[in-house]
Amino acid sequence: MVVELENVQMHFNNQVHALNDLSLSLTQGKVLGLFGHNGAGKTTTIKLILGLLCPTSGSVKVMGQNPAIHSQIKSDIGFLPENVQFYEQLTGREVLHYFAKLKGHALGHADSLLEQFQLEHAANRPVKTYSKGMRQRLGLAQAMLGEPKLLLLDEPTVGLDPMATRQFYEHVDYLQKQGCTLIICSHVLPGIESFIDQALIMNKGHAVVQGSVHDLNMDAQLPVHIEVQADQLPEKIEGELSRHQINNLWRIEVNPQLQVPAMQQLSQLKGLQKLLAKAPSLDDLYHHYMSSHDSLGGYSV
Repeated sequence: MVVELENVQMHFNNQVHALNDLSLSLTQGKVLGLFGHNGAGKTTTIKLILGLLCPTSGSVKVMGQNPAIHSQIKSDIGFLPENVQFYEQLTGREVLHYFAKLKGHALGHADSLLEQFQLEHAANRPVKTYSKGMRQRLGLAQAMLGEPKLLLLDEPTVGLDPMATRQFYEHVDYLQKQGCTLIICSHVLPGIESFIDQALIMNKGHAVVQGSVHDLNMDAQLPVHIEVQADQLPEKIEGELSRHQINNLWRIEVNPQLQVPAMQQLSQLKGLQKLLAKAPSLDDLYHHYMSSHDSLGGYSV
């Protein structure tokens, strides 16, 4: 087990309960998406895994060790904070060389990362001249120094344009195939679901739900959205929950358990021009579980 938290409580000044009985486990080569509103406990969880905090109760193990005590494991951990900051007067190359020396890694790897993240053209420029997106790419490069066994990324795509975001997830896919374990905290849900093995949704220090996106989908049983364009719709569609029309396009919600017979029925329509089914997205699941949690009164902090 690469990361294991068991019944973790984290209280500050005996008043703020940042984490309440949190448990999670992550095996080698898996990617965990950590989601929640501000104040949900995501950053506290990351700091515990990094060994920067000790839990009030419960246990935290990283690669079988307590990260707050066994500091040697930190050389195998990469970390990108939410608000990345560097020495403004240093060049991009100097920044990566500095971190490479701290971690005991070859400088040549630092130079290759500058190229991978398309920063070689600015490698000898001071960081103070970098745009926000360039600083974020430099932060990702330093996090990936030495090909860490565990990579913690807090809002990694903030400031990245669509192309850079796509390239970032390509790096995630590559690292996972190399056996790296990743934890990604993000408020930007579109695009992430195909790269994670597990999702953990947190609210006010509690784990609202965790599991694969497929398992969360099966548990939520949210309607499937079908878009259909045809000459005429039947009065009744198998499993139909609602329908509305925009110009000549119909949007229909159906019971997920009856999606197949509904699609079969619609595929026989006269003059069919379009038929598309959309399963609930991770964003839909997030709002469903958060709304359900809040409707139960939530938890005080």
